[in-house]
Amino acid sequence: MIFGLFKKKNHNQAIVNRQYAALTTVARTPFFYSDLDVPDTVMGRFEMLSVAMILFFRRTAKSAPSGQELAQEIVDAFFQDIDHSIRELGIGDQSVPKRMKKLAGMFYGRLETYAAALEGRDGEALAAALRRNIYPGREEAPSMRGLADWMIAAETALAGVSEDEISRGEAVLPSPVEPAGK
Repeated sequence: MIFGLFKKKNHNQAIVNRQYAALTTVARTPFFYSDLDVPDTVMGRFEMLSVAMILFFRRTAKSAPSGQELAQEIVDAFFQDIDHSIRELGIGDQSVPKRMKKLAGMFYGRLETYAAALEGRDGEALAAALRRNIYPGREEAPSMRGLADWMIAAETALAGVSEDEISRGEAVLPSPVEPAGK
């Protein structure tokens, strides 16, 4: 009976799993990779998962404390997923913490950089930041404006998600759509 006091309470696990699955599903949408110039590589997928997490994290920053706690649990799930993926790629146990630290730094750096452009609804600045992060060191990189425009639209859509939907893990990012006439 007393041991129950030390057990991790995770009442939100089903909600976290549902919300994380919804975010990863959108990040895996083939359109990002086929039409919006995100490379279909391990790092390209990391970038898209980061974008989805950043958009959700920004939305829940304006939520009640319960929404913010949920967002932290989802970001924790994201990093657990990355840890698992690194190990599946065959990275040795000794190297995982170093790589995780680097990826966490990349994620939080992107959070700050993208936030500045998203606050100002500056598609050009956001596209430039995406280009630097997705294609580091490449002079001849795609414009990334399509992805930037989707991020701005997705943030607007997330602003309309109710606190009740957040608390149930039912926030949905819009799917990217092919422009008319393409």
